[in-house]
Amino acid sequence: MSYSIIGSGNIGSAVARAFARIDVPVRVANARGVEAVARLVDEIGPQVEPAELSDALAADVVILAVPFEAVQGLAERVADWSGRIIVDATNAIDYTDFSPADLGGRPSSDLVADWATNARVVKAFGHTWARVLAREPGDGRGGRRVLFLSGNHADANAEIAALIDRMGFEPIDLGRNDQGGLLQQFGGPLTTRSFVSQAIGGSNPAEMDLVDP
Repeated sequence: MSYSIIGSGNIGSAVARAFARIDVPVRVANARGVEAVARLVDEIGPQVEPAELSDALAADVVILAVPFEAVQGLAERVADWSGRIIVDATNAIDYTDFSPADLGGRPSSDLVADWATNARVVKAFGHTWARVLAREPGDGRGGRRVLFLSGNHADANAEIAALIDRMGFEPIDLGRNDQGGLLQQFGGPLTTRSFVSQAIGGSNPAEMDLVDP
């Protein structure tokens, strides 16, 4: 399985660090070219490989961490995404007043799916602050930071949930984009929320409580 991140801003860099923590190679590209990504190699390590945009778009799993208005042009550079996954880490924002962009009530990831022919699109990595995403996934007390995901293809959701779990976070699948996607996209009730999952123990419901680390 090959992975790439398009976008080397706050979210893209945080996701790249998460790959590096588990020693999984990932290609990183942006519109400014390879040289603009080279600093990440110095900061993070050899697991991060600067790539041309065309090479990054050829990965099995492509994580989009770019401004939402750039997504259509990127997606349409590939004629057929069959067999591959796009992870939508973008936020559709109207920057005139920093409000949710008017998408006609549609989930932003469904628009991505319209533009990326035959792609399996999963919404993930975009609901929380980049600085939270960049932290260690454990909370230091036995819990794991939660990352939500949603998508219309259960198999793709499962693959990205497994990746999130491998990174050390707690994946929570919110279901299809017309439900879960609306919850976590910019303006939804889960936007910028940070949750921690902790184990529950006890021999019966009356005794159940958080497990002390």
